[in-house]
Amino acid sequence: MTPSPLLRVVLFEPEKAGNVGNVARTCAVLGAELHLIRPFGFHLHDREFRRAVMDYLEGVTLHEHANWTAFQAALEPDARVWAFSTHASTLYTRAGFQRGDYLCFGPESRGLPTWLREGLSALKLPQPGGGRSLNLSVAVGAAAFEAGRQIEGW
Repeated sequence: MTPSPLLRVVLFEPEKAGNVGNVARTCAVLGAELHLIRPFGFHLHDREFRRAVMDYLEGVTLHEHANWTAFQAALEPDARVWAFSTHASTLYTRAGFQRGDYLCFGPESRGLPTWLREGLSALKLPQPGGGRSLNLSVAVGAAAFEAGRQIEGW
């Protein structure tokens, strides 16, 4: 039996090739899977995506899903999916992450839709200086490294 990956990062309808490329690099470094849920705002063959991901894509297990329903159908029965949103009230540092958890992030321009995040455990990253939201790849990096710290004790 193959062990679960450290984490699984999920990008729901990502819009920016550069952000997805940077997230893929983070996944490669952490040994995390990357799940992309269509539609995308770019093509995986875009030059911007290839430039951002560099040669790290070879080290990433990449899954593409036609839509949210297809993603849900692929989940294990006991899967834990965490939604990241500026609308959440629980800080991500209090989540109690476990190996194999899914960390789900919404599109850059609008975040996760209400219907999706309300069906999941929602977490937020603190933004004490204000602003609308963090860059997607920065948010994924912060959350994924915190989850790794909790799971592996770095």
